Amino acid sequence: MSIKSRLLKRLDADIAAAAGVTQSASLKVQRAVVRMRHGQMSQAREDLTALHLLAFQHPNPEVAAWLHYAEGLMSYYTDFSSAAQEKVVRAQAMAKAAALTELSVLCSAWLAQFAYLRHDLMEMLAQAEACDEQAKADDHDARYRLCTVLGLAHDLTGRADLSRDWYAKARAHALADGDDASLSALMYNMAATRTAQVRRDALSHGLVKRSGLLLGADSIKHYDAAVGGSVLPDLTPILQAQILTVEGNFEQARNLFETHLPQTMAAGLARWSSSLLADLAWCRANTGQAALALQQAHEAESELDALCDTDDRAAAHSRLAQVFAALGEVDAAAKHEAQASAGWLAFAEQQQQWGQALAHCKLRPR
Repeated sequence: MSIKSRLLKRLDADIAAAAGVTQSASLKVQRAVVRMRHGQMSQAREDLTALHLLAFQHPNPEVAAWLHYAEGLMSYYTDFSSAAQEKVVRAQAMAKAAALTELSVLCSAWLAQFAYLRHDLMEMLAQAEACDEQAKADDHDARYRLCTVLGLAHDLTGRADLSRDWYAKARAHALADGDDASLSALMYNMAATRTAQVRRDALSHGLVKRSGLLLGADSIKHYDAAVGGSVLPDLTPILQAQILTVEGNFEQARNLFETHLPQTMAAGLARWSSSLLADLAWCRANTGQAALALQQAHEAESELDALCDTDDRAAAHSRLAQVFAALGEVDAAAKHEAQASAGWLAFAEQQQQWGQALAHCKLRPR
């Protein structure tokens, strides 16, 4: 699939007009990152390998810093490992030493995102504030990511009214940069956070309602096809499966989980495994696959560990309580119901803590 990104076209033109090897190489690293974010991992790997060879033959601190940054994102998109953060931290140190402010603030934005994914509130805010203080108004890549992270953080607290402004600014920066991959990611993140809230309401309060979320998930697939692919194409079908599960369309949801869940788990998204496997078990329990449902439920139990986010852990326990109850496993159902109640209380405390910290920070959408 060919990439139709406006940003990629601009980088191609800038590379053609570059004055000297250093400027050209730095731009080529950025082009490799764009290819990576559209799912062309092999091409991006080939580009970066050639640039590493060039950097070895003609050492330059600017090119080296950009390469460390790109390798960090390669690690992130490949298996979401801790190596991503280590490489981006190193890239930022090199960028600061070489006075590459644009790259330094971009690293801060990514480090804020990594901290958000770890639910490290203080580190997320520190990196976000560092980015906000130093990024220029037209540092669109950094500001897009900063605004996205803060939108996600406010959504975690249940404040969609506050996240809306952050997402609007993120979209404006992505549009200004011609960054279609970022627009796709923003569409996914907004749909995913809305789905998470609907799913939490269903599991913790029994509130099941038609949300219209499937239309949003469908639009992500159509947009990705129009602009030339995305880095993690299996995430959107998994999102659709979660929505269908909440809405009671168990056969459709099961088919999507069976097709796309193995690739999602192989991508290194371990913190979601237990919750998603519990959903699949629930789909099996509701489509006449009792034996497989029980087996899947035990697999979901084995995936529950410290990597699970607080709300995903609570969701997994709630769903497993439903599964075991439906299968007549009364003691197991009661155990998971108790754990779910404790988990939802812990998540409410987390929401309160994050809400207070966000309310007192100086960050505003811009």
